[in-house]
Amino acid sequence: MTLRPLRFCWRILYNAVSHYFRDSGSAFASHIALSGLMALFPFLIFATSLASFIGARAYTQQSVNALLKMLPDAIAGPIVKEVVNVMTIQRGGLLTISVIGTAYFASNGVEALRTALNRAYRVVDRRSLFFCRFQSLFFVIVGTIGLMVISFLLVLAPLVINILQHDYPVIGQYVGTIRFWRYAIAVVVLLISLLIAHKWLPAGKRKLADILPGIGVTMVVWVLASMLFAQYLATFANYVSTYAGLASIMVAIIFLYMLSAIFILGGEINAAIMFYRNRQQQPGQLVRAIEQKEEKEEGLKQQNNDGQNDHTVVS
Repeated sequence: MTLRPLRFCWRILYNAVSHYFRDSGSAFASHIALSGLMALFPFLIFATSLASFIGARAYTQQSVNALLKMLPDAIAGPIVKEVVNVMTIQRGGLLTISVIGTAYFASNGVEALRTALNRAYRVVDRRSLFFCRFQSLFFVIVGTIGLMVISFLLVLAPLVINILQHDYPVIGQYVGTIRFWRYAIAVVVLLISLLIAHKWLPAGKRKLADILPGIGVTMVVWVLASMLFAQYLATFANYVSTYAGLASIMVAIIFLYMLSAIFILGGEINAAIMFYRNRQQQPGQLVRAIEQKEEKEEGLKQQNNDGQNDHTVVS
């Protein structure tokens, strides 16, 4: 009985990894990494413009800096510096062509995720181009609003902790640090983002139980990979000798590529589990194809047996 789960896990992992390499998963990981990096600053421009319009600009800057500083120092350092430069520039009104354009270019990162997930889940997206693009723009707007909500929580959580510790000193030993709250909020945001991406971005319909395994693997492997990559950068890596002044940019791209590959593998794992559980979109056709193949093989065997019998009788 103990071998069955191990055999099932091995089949899932083998199916997911083999399909990842067979279907050019590395190329799509590069596409996501580059598109994500290019979409980051248009998204921040749009987010700060919207935040300024409703009077929440300072909170948004604080939350972005707090979230980016959770990355390894070698990656967060150059990105945070440029993000601060982008977010501190004063811009005009919200409803301008430039801001609408930044929202459009920010949605390119969402489209890259959609393309990779469609390949990972082995589905063909027949939805209209306009629907997909408007959905991506909608997710950009929702992400911006979510960023402002996170901003409020990151500012509110430390204040609540200080008030509780001042009025009820006993609670101090049970209340986590501000750093814990930042990580807790980041984990919740990451979980919600992955749920939305796997549930609605690719074509087809999937139940919540179908996408949770890959999301869980993605989150765990992301944390481990980030820790190992940070340790590698601090101990062994010397990108300056290879890429000179572009070292910080290359480190960020390599890190995003690694996270993108893990993200795609999460979708591959979900697809492999659904395949072995016969939860594909057209399971009846799959079963009929297998039955027809077995019937054909049995027919060929029967024909061979009849031919051998006829040859024996003639002899």
